Amino acid sequence: MNLNFWIIQILNALSLGTLLFLVAAGLSMIFGLMRIVNVAHGSFYMLGAYVALESLRLVHNQLVAALIAALAMGMLGALLQSTLIERLKNDNLRQILLTFGFLLVVGDFALIVWHGTAVILPPPPELAGSVRIAGTGYPVYRLFVIVAGIVLAIALDWLQTHTRMGAMVRAGVDDVEMLSCMGINVRRLFVIVFALGTAIAGLGGAIGGVFLGVHPGVDLDIGILAFVVVIVGGLGNVRGTLAASLLIGLIDNLSKALVPEISMFSIYLLMVVVILVRPAGLFGRRGLA
Repeated sequence: MNLNFWIIQILNALSLGTLLFLVAAGLSMIFGLMRIVNVAHGSFYMLGAYVALESLRLVHNQLVAALIAALAMGMLGALLQSTLIERLKNDNLRQILLTFGFLLVVGDFALIVWHGTAVILPPPPELAGSVRIAGTGYPVYRLFVIVAGIVLAIALDWLQTHTRMGAMVRAGVDDVEMLSCMGINVRRLFVIVFALGTAIAGLGGAIGGVFLGVHPGVDLDIGILAFVVVIVGGLGNVRGTLAASLLIGLIDNLSKALVPEISMFSIYLLMVVVILVRPAGLFGRRGLA
């Protein structure tokens, strides 16, 4: 294996890792602040991809289609939180059952509407080509995904560390009851955070559908990986989520390329080790374990 092989594999790992970040970032905020185990988070990724596909047929613009998908998933997430999950606050078991039921309903809905056909969204014409990297052609779109993920990570980190809403989220991760005592409308904050998290997942579906495609079962596949990222990175930590996403993307891609026999459980082995050594996650605070 030469240097070119390693460069391409690392780029593939970065593109997968930044896509995982788009899905896991919202889940990390929801899980960290609200302590809601949203099993259906992957459903918003899948629906986002399908909504982007249908929107693309109408508007013929990938950017607009992706924004429509993000907005639609944000609205759906806000509706789910305010009408159903809110009724089951402080009841984790029923929340898990509710979101799992939502996942099953969305999966069946997708089968009825899109007939279970695997679809790959077309890339924007400006990003459809390839560039020469390490002596071989590499898709421009994958490079765009890397840049887009990093830009979004910077934006979310700024939102978390330099805005009033970010301060409330960080405080809520430590002690949500304290927010109520300070007169903050916690219910509204929960709806906003849940909507933001599902909107980012929908955006991830619109972006990831171009090179990973969308198919029945992708909601479970991407949702499980997002949970692994959150467990490894730590709750409510944007930088930790990004680092964990890149680490898992690297391990998953290299294991498939080098030792495919263990690729199915390599990232889960990492998760088990992290749980045993540092239950709060690599970048989480021990008090949140």
